[in-house]
Amino acid sequence: MDIDHYKRVVETALICAQEPLTANELSRLFLEPPLASADLQKILFEIQKEWHDKGMELVNIATGWRFQSRLNMREYLDRLTPEKPPKYSRAVMETLAIIAYRQPVTRGEIEEVRGVVVSSNVMRQLEDRGWVEVVGHKDTIGRPGLYATTKQFLDDLGLKDLQSLPMLEDGSISAEALGQAVIEFDADATVETVIPLESPSNPEHDDKSWSRLPRTKSSSRWIRR
Repeated sequence: MDIDHYKRVVETALICAQEPLTANELSRLFLEPPLASADLQKILFEIQKEWHDKGMELVNIATGWRFQSRLNMREYLDRLTPEKPPKYSRAVMETLAIIAYRQPVTRGEIEEVRGVVVSSNVMRQLEDRGWVEVVGHKDTIGRPGLYATTKQFLDDLGLKDLQSLPMLEDGSISAEALGQAVIEFDADATVETVIPLESPSNPEHDDKSWSRLPRTKSSSRWIRR
């Protein structure tokens, strides 16, 4: 088996692909003789090593394998595109962080953690972006929807699965935890009317172990796919 030939074909396909490619899709590149799964994995890891000191890297995310630019290249690449990526308010990012780390959760449970009512605008932004979706309904009064993150969310953060999310410090959930130089948010932006909850007591909100969100300010940078 000519490994170099296989590697060249796989590398070319990944560079030219518009979307991530799964192992099954990459295997279809070779008909005779077929490429064994173990050999394909070996080839992918070798390609990763060969690109370790370049401006691009090969990553394995939720929907497959893809090449993407490294973080230290972002500031240069951004100069080629005058349009700025959307900035998300702290309310949006905090809501996303709660869903990511506590999923599946209801809107009421999100409000319990944040201590404020979550506006429909916040949830709409996350759903329109394709980052969260309703995956079921909680078996309680009113059967509220249960929100969870999507594969698109993992892809945009360059993650393979939820276990790859940044580790939480002291068990706290924060907008910064999801930033990790991926999603840019504006700590001063206001896209919702914040309505303090007089009393968070609610049958849905009996999990007192959830940590409150820290209010420190920081910013992160957008990863352009």
